[in-house]
Amino acid sequence: MKAHVYTLLAQALDQLRQDGLLPADAPADIPLERTRDRSHGDFASTIALALAKTARRPPRELAERIMAALPASDGVARVEIAGPGFINFFLTPNAYQAVVNTILDQGDAFGRSDLGAGRRVQVEFVSANPTGPLHVGHGRGAAFGATVANLLEAVGYQVHREYYVNDAGRQMNILATSIWLRYLEHCGERFRFPSNGYRGEYVHDIATRLYAERGGAYMVAAAQIFRNLPQDEIRNENGEIVTAGDKEAYIDALVERAQKLLGDHHYRYIFERGLNTILDDIRDDLREFGVVYDEWYSERTLAECGAVNKTINRLRDAGYVYEQDGALWFRSSAFGDEKDRVVERENGQTTYFASDIAYHLDKFERGFDWVIDIWGADHHGYVPRVKAALQAMGENPDKLGVLLVQFAILYRNGERVQMSTRSGEFVTLRELRQEVGNDAARFFYVMRKSEQHLDFDLDLAKSQSRDNPVYYIQYAYARVSSVLRQLCDKGLSRDEARGRAHLALLTEPHEETLLMALSRYPEVVETAALAHEPHQLAHYLRELATAFHAYYNEHRVLVPDDALRDVRLNLSLATRQVIKNGLKLLGVSAPEVM
Repeated sequence: MKAHVYTLLAQALDQLRQDGLLPADAPADIPLERTRDRSHGDFASTIALALAKTARRPPRELAERIMAALPASDGVARVEIAGPGFINFFLTPNAYQAVVNTILDQGDAFGRSDLGAGRRVQVEFVSANPTGPLHVGHGRGAAFGATVANLLEAVGYQVHREYYVNDAGRQMNILATSIWLRYLEHCGERFRFPSNGYRGEYVHDIATRLYAERGGAYMVAAAQIFRNLPQDEIRNENGEIVTAGDKEAYIDALVERAQKLLGDHHYRYIFERGLNTILDDIRDDLREFGVVYDEWYSERTLAECGAVNKTINRLRDAGYVYEQDGALWFRSSAFGDEKDRVVERENGQTTYFASDIAYHLDKFERGFDWVIDIWGADHHGYVPRVKAALQAMGENPDKLGVLLVQFAILYRNGERVQMSTRSGEFVTLRELRQEVGNDAARFFYVMRKSEQHLDFDLDLAKSQSRDNPVYYIQYAYARVSSVLRQLCDKGLSRDEARGRAHLALLTEPHEETLLMALSRYPEVVETAALAHEPHQLAHYLRELATAFHAYYNEHRVLVPDDALRDVRLNLSLATRQVIKNGLKLLGVSAPEVM
């Protein structure tokens, strides 16, 4: 619908160029929007105002020239000029009715386009540290990232979905040490577990399996492990500090002690065991959530192939690395960052930031036209320093887009569900899925803009009512399927061709509303894709379902008149097809029976 009007305008402008009324290099972009008030038409364009200066004519005069050059169209009833030069298009009923046949012809392809054809985009999302199961916060990033990727693919981009595995660094060492300490408890050792260790039940589970398989192979007396360590911070059950200490220094010293006492071979075994167990669990969890990646990119490979050192050298050669207090610093303040950042510590170890720069440089070197990172909102301050590093190396930072996802807050029985990560008391994504189901989780996660906080009502997500948007939308799909079953039960048949030929019978106000809603779907997909806003599609599907339910409740579909019955069946099937297409992009199923 919009594409048709756009084409008419483009042809008119081409004619004006040929007539010499517009220069050949006049901008080709054509602003075109649906009107908020249909008394002003169905679509409005400000193209005359945009080109008036270029054409050296008053906007209204140019609008008249454009209107006169418009090709004839059965879909346009009339065109009017309003105000200083707005061009308003009034469409014919036939233009809206024709969308039914278009949907039936295109089926699953309806709403898809080739807008981004030939362009490669990488979408990296979730990328949670493999130090524990995915929690509900990761779930929002997963649903949002997967849907953004689906939308971009729907408008023609070649999408590469990627998970960056943080399988190196301090947190992984803390995990390995935590597993070993729980293993030692199976060996009969007794000690105070470090306040900054990983405490979740999954750590116990890995340690239990490790002991069952390897017995006492990694046994070391607790007295030998904890001798002469810094003082840990100790809190009571109320969270009050009862013994002051440096918990960070304590856990770091404990990691170093574990590495020394176990030796490289045994330590690496425990490290890899923890990493692979949790990473396999994350993969399974995401796969069951309908999130599948093209690549799982290991952070360790960056160091192993020399990419991190190469990146630091490239920054140094560009004049943006200097040495101070034995460490190497990236001069990110030269690009607007609040301060410079360490890329190599005084002990020679490169930082996580250095690995992240190398990873993003690698993305660009892989030839993506566009790179999208989806991060938690707490990474807000990290964005400018990554872009600064890319710019320092001569890359275009505008090719990197970072979308921030706010936390999801769970509510049950009107009360907020508490969660934390290190203590192990968090609500996992798997638990959420088991409670409300994949469909509700996927839909509820994308109902709001990613940068807005999300209040996730568990009771609403499980309810079977019109207040539950995903249930309401799926019910509209199932209702059409029910009509088809009733058709069969009544011994009636559907003549699709007869329905296609009698679209002019769709004159009821509820039918017109439904047709208008159906015609908007391709525009919604395109807008949602380019704006990276899945909530636009979620809201549209709810509006479409509302329009269909209102129509279904007011008008019989299986009427005695054969032609009217067939055309209403086609309208219902077109609605079902659009709901299915939209739900698929959101990662939500379309059940035949509710």
